[in-house]
Formats: sequence, C-alpha cells, structure tokens
Amino acid sequence: MCLKRFWIPLATSLLIATRATTPAVEILTPTGSLPPGLVGQMREPAAFVETTDGRFVIFDRRAQQIYSVDAAKTRLTRLVDIGASDGEILRPAAFAYNANRTFTVIDQPGDYERVQTFYDDGTPLSRFRRWPVQPGATRVSVGAATFRGLGAVAPLGRNVLTSGIEPGALMSEVDSDGHVVRHIGQPRPTGHETDPLLHQALNAGLPVVSTDGSIYFVFVTGTPMFRKYSSHGDLMFERHIEGPELDATLQALPTSWPTRRIGTLEFPAVPSTVTTAAIDPKGALWISLAEPFTYVYDAGGNKTRTVQFRGSGLMTPTSFFFAPGGRLLVTPGCYEFSAY
Repeated sequence: MCLKRFWIPLATSLLIATRATTPAVEILTPTGSLPPGLVGQMREPAAFVETTDGRFVIFDRRAQQIYSVDAAKTRLTRLVDIGASDGEILRPAAFAYNANRTFTVIDQPGDYERVQTFYDDGTPLSRFRRWPVQPGATRVSVGAATFRGLGAVAPLGRNVLTSGIEPGALMSEVDSDGHVVRHIGQPRPTGHETDPLLHQALNAGLPVVSTDGSIYFVFVTGTPMFRKYSSHGDLMFERHIEGPELDATLQALPTSWPTRRIGTLEFPAVPSTVTTAAIDPKGALWISLAEPFTYVYDAGGNKTRTVQFRGSGLMTPTSFFFAPGGRLLVTPGCYEFSAY
C-alpha cells in the first residue's frame, strides 16, 4: 500500500511536469493580407517583405520575377524581370531582404551562379559571378535544400552570408565582389562522410543573423537542429529541434537515401524537414517545420512557443518577415499575422 500511495502521486506529478514544459500549440489567424486579386497575379510568392517606406516587395520564385506593391495595396509593379542579363534573374534559388533597403538574389542564368544585390526599387547595386567547383555541375534545389551550389543567403552589413561555398564549412561570408572573407562552422557528423554529396545534402541549412550580431545556422534536412555562433564565428551552443509534433518525422528518417536523376546528374533524394527560419525583433528564433508547426526559441536556445498558422487553411510557412508593430508577413498567401 505504501508503494502504491507513493507511486500514484509521483506519476501524476511527472505528467503535470511534462505538460508544463511542453508549450501549448497557439493558433495564429491572419490580421491582414495582400488582396487576393494581386496575389492571384503571381505564381509562387516565396518571400513577402515590407520596406521602410511602407511598400511591399514579393519574390515570385516560379515566375522568376520580383514585384512591388504600394502601401495602399492597390497596385502590383514588376521590379526585376526574368532573363539572363545582369539586372534580371533566371532560375533563382534564394532571396534575402536587408534593413538598408536592398535585397539580394542568387540565380543561375548559365553554367555559373550569380549573386546580385538591388535597391528595393529594383535598381541594380552590385553583382558577382561564381563558377561551380566542378565543371558542368548543376544546381538542384529541393524545398529549402540546395545541392552543388550556393544555398540560402542572409545579409551581413554590406556583405552576405551563404551556405554551400566550402564543403568543410557551414557558412561563408562573402563581400560584394565575391571574395570570401571567412568561413564559419564545421559540418555536423552524418555517418555518410564517404558519400560527399549526401554528406553535403544532410548539412544543408539556413544562415540567420540575430539582432545582436550572433549567427544561427538552421539545418533543413535530416535530423532537425540548429547552432548558434557569436558574431566572431565561435560556436556558442547546439540544440536539437524536438517536440511531440516531430516524433513521427524523426522516427521515419531513413538511414539510407535513394537517389534521383535530372539529366546526367544523380543526387540524393533528401527531403527538407525545415522550410524557413527568421529572427524576430526580440531576438527569438522562429523555425517553420515541414510539418505544419513552427517552434520559437529564445536567445538561450529554449523553446518557448509552438505555433500553427491558418490562412484559408492550415499553412506551412515558406518565409517569415517581421514588420513594425509586431506584424509577421508570411508566404504562401502573402498573409499578415500578429506575432505577439
């Protein structure tokens, strides 16, 4: 009897403690959006940001164009058109908006990669070209992952952070002339180091610069996790992204990976487990999972919130942008939510 009386309260207290440490799921519904008539003119809005003068810039990945919408949300204007010429974009892979009213696009108009920076009115500012390490190598983007090419990009002052330049580093800082300033972070162990392309695919990720200058790297394939580095590039900590919403995904991760073929290129079919990530004005890291959930972590790496977004239905965000007044701009759909 003593054992029974002792065990029941203990089990109950453990259950209560477990529930207390698991954030309840918050459902966020839109507080606004671009008019459906404007959104319907675009094929795949993959980034939706607000400029300092109240306009909106939208990156349409599938149409290979960049648009502007006026502050009144009445008119859609093309800023950057499709094309191989400098000042145009072709086969774009990544887009990033900078607080200094510029945005950067990585594309591949030929057998080289191009990084272009524009003012937010579409005027070209700078560009450089980078030839693939292997002659004839082809860029392949699958969700948030990129193989054999520059990956995601994040502004860092006048320079940019990008993944995918150096196989021995997670991120590289590049200046406006295309010169590598430094490498940051070591790839994580994958157990597939003898297969360089698979090892690289399982180290694909998103660089994110925090409000205090620290740098996050969010792995987007394989086991979900992120690392935080100081502004000098020193590793501060590493966290696994875990929660009951991810249990089935983690259990289903394979130990061997099939391959796909595009033309003469064969590459590992590694799906993304993370779709996007961003830092809010309070310094919290928001990570959107391939499952329709978003986890929010404080500056110490502690999970504080679990969020779901509902537009016309349950959403898996593909981009975040934090606008003034606690507003969060999200694609697809070009919705606005209240972040707090």
